Amino acid sequence: MGRARAASKRKAAKKEEEAKSSSSQEENAAKEEQTKAPRPRKRVKASKPENEPEFFQEKRNLEDLWQAAFPVGTEWDQLDTVYQYNWDFSNLENAFEEGGKLHGKKVYLFGCTEPQLVFFKGDGKIVCVPVVVAVVSPFPPSDKIGVNSVQREAEEIIPMKQMKMDWVPYIPLEYRDNQVDRLKSQIFIISCTQRRAALRHLKVERVKKYEYCLPYFYQPMKEDEFEQSTEVDIIFPAEPTPVICEFDWELDELEEFVDDKVKNEEITEDQREAFKDFVKEKVREAKKANREAKEARRKAIEEMSEDTKAAFNEMKFYKFYPVQTPDTPDVSNVKSPFINRYYGKAHEVL
Repeated sequence: MGRARAASKRKAAKKEEEAKSSSSQEENAAKEEQTKAPRPRKRVKASKPENEPEFFQEKRNLEDLWQAAFPVGTEWDQLDTVYQYNWDFSNLENAFEEGGKLHGKKVYLFGCTEPQLVFFKGDGKIVCVPVVVAVVSPFPPSDKIGVNSVQREAEEIIPMKQMKMDWVPYIPLEYRDNQVDRLKSQIFIISCTQRRAALRHLKVERVKKYEYCLPYFYQPMKEDEFEQSTEVDIIFPAEPTPVICEFDWELDELEEFVDDKVKNEEITEDQREAFKDFVKEKVREAKKANREAKEARRKAIEEMSEDTKAAFNEMKFYKFYPVQTPDTPDVSNVKSPFINRYYGKAHEVL
């Protein structure tokens, strides 16, 4: 019993000692906490008010159609000036809507530019006005392009692909996420894959050649105005300056024509016969070209199917100018039906 009582006392003393130690640690911790700098209270950020919903103007389905049609014949360094204004071609877009002139039809489009003196905010200035020509046809009007030489002495007709141009389908905005090959496009545009960044690697003659391009069209069902012409261009290599003039073999009498050149000192007496022979040769060449053109047209018509003949006869050309807006120059006074020397005049100007 004595041993048990002693053990019990030892346990009680140990517990008392542990309790004192724990109490002492708590007091020390409390003192340390009081000596510490008070912690700054965290700021509660005020919740931002919800942003008001932003509204973006919905893009029209054919909004970039006029820009997609390559402006054939425009100088490369002038391209940026064409797009300096936010031109509005809603008239072109509306033409494809129900009731419009191009609705439900197969259409081939190409762009061009016309330097014109126009007025904008009271000031007159020369502006490259963009124009879009729409050809209503069941097949491409041509796969060729007309190109003047750099010297502008002659014009050649070459495949469009030589100038990296081709007819490609235009995909309206609402269909651009779909597979293109599944779409039966009714709108085709002349596209050019020549990159402007690569122009510096090309010869100057090649770059300049793009400026002389004209969309080519041959209408076999109608006699070409140049086939009917009786005029020839004369560039006689005289010294010190060449003689540049026109000679009409139906209206001009050759002897009188030559006499006038001598009298006006455009050629010397010694050059008389050489000049006369030169004119005669140019007339022979022109007459031969006219005969060959007429024969080629006659043969083409003979070999043509009735459907193709009908398509050529029903083909229509529409020329679209930008619509007047407060942000663009007024082009209402510069509109012209003339397209180019191959297409002639548009059936309608809009």
